[in-house]
Amino acid sequence: MNWTLDELNAFVYSVKLGSFSAAGRRMGKAQSRVSTAISNLEADLGFELFDRSAKLPVLTALGEEMFIEAQAVLAQCQRLHARAMTATLGEEVALTVAMDEAVPVNAFENFFLRVSTQFPMLKLTIINGSQEDIALWVDEGRADIGIMFHTALLPDALEFMSIGQFKHSLVVSPKHVLAQVKTPTLEQLMQYRQLAICDRTGQSQSQPLSPSYWYIDSYYYIVALVLQGVGWALVPEHVAKTEWYSDELTELSTEYIPDPLLVEIGVVNRRDKEIGPVMRWFFKELDCLLADG
Repeated sequence: MNWTLDELNAFVYSVKLGSFSAAGRRMGKAQSRVSTAISNLEADLGFELFDRSAKLPVLTALGEEMFIEAQAVLAQCQRLHARAMTATLGEEVALTVAMDEAVPVNAFENFFLRVSTQFPMLKLTIINGSQEDIALWVDEGRADIGIMFHTALLPDALEFMSIGQFKHSLVVSPKHVLAQVKTPTLEQLMQYRQLAICDRTGQSQSQPLSPSYWYIDSYYYIVALVLQGVGWALVPEHVAKTEWYSDELTELSTEYIPDPLLVEIGVVNRRDKEIGPVMRWFFKELDCLLADG
């Protein structure tokens, strides 16, 4: 077998992006070079990966199997590169951590207190965002690791380590009409405005349940508006139960909510980025942070 990583990349990008030309744009290569790379890969493997009889190339049965294998090979190569880079480095002098603004505040305050003691010379930067912001910042290299709720597909280069789950709570203001309905049906909820989470560009991966909705990029600001009677919302349970709001919110039953109510929280990093002693310590401590809390 004489295939190359460049050929595998051309193959995987062509499948994911839907065409050789799109793969070329992503890789910074001409379409002809991508097409040649895939043809060479097919020659090395001894069978066709794409059926080229249609307008756009379609994977053959063997191509579908090789697509899975090619992704696994590329992911392992990224890990190998990261480990090699780590072997040449000492302890990190600076790290940037991107955090979803709605993660449990107390648990992470205590975590960063331990960081300050364990690594007194570390230059730490903490940036806050919401929804897909965190994964994007890590993917783009603006942050070394991200602490986020896992609600959507992640970029290919990222790895996710789960550290816990949280339940969504259905909340309204005590003065809202729905506060008198302990177990609202979906039809009842759809009669009133929903306040739904989005990222900082105003985009959301999930469609609100109510036809009348506002998008807001902070769970805490959502709760602040819920308290004013602007609408109802689904927010992480620990946000609803924080001491700032717990005595002022009315929590309703989620019996008729069709969406998944458990939200996974975890840590993301680029698998092709070196991991030094400080980041390894971060991963170890974060893995048991919420269980200890």
